[in-house]
Parts: sequence; structure tokens; C-alpha cells
Amino acid sequence: MTKNHGTRRKSRHKLKKTVREKGLSPITRALQEFADGDIVNIDLDPSIQKGMPHPKFHGRTGKVIEQRGRAYMVEVRDGGLMKEVIALPEHLTAQK
Repeated sequence: MTKNHGTRRKSRHKLKKTVREKGLSPITRALQEFADGDIVNIDLDPSIQKGMPHPKFHGRTGKVIEQRGRAYMVEVRDGGLMKEVIALPEHLTAQK
């Protein structure tokens, strides 16, 4: 059998919800807004596949650069490089 190289590969535990989190997330997560320069955490919601960044960015912290439609462009450090990740607000949480 050939090996699968999809984007959700090796993410079985990373994209798994706990028992109390199962189901759809609250609508307030989709309606939250961020301003340019806000610090946000990338917290992937596996129940919503649309607008989900690559699983390797799960748990990373970055700065909002701009808004593209309903999505946000977040600048994240990956190794020694700064990368731009496009994510919907369902997959972002505000830094406290």
C-alpha cells in the first residue's frame, strides 16, 4: 500500500478533541475580531476544516498582520524564518 502524504498526516492526537469538547464550537469563536498588531495563539479546531492552517502551526503564537475577507494573516516564526499563515478566527485565540 502506498504511503499517504496529506496535510492531516501524523496529526491523529493533535487534532483530537477531548470528551467534553466534542461537537461544534460556539458561534462566538467564529465572530471574534482581531486588530492589526494583536498577538494571537493558533489553536486548531478540528470540527471546522475550512480555513485551518497546517497542523505544524498548532500551538504557535504570532502577530496579526492584516485581514483578508473573514480570515486573518498571522506572522509566525518557524525555525529561523517568519512565515505568514492565513487562518479563520475559529482557529485563533487572543493572547492573554
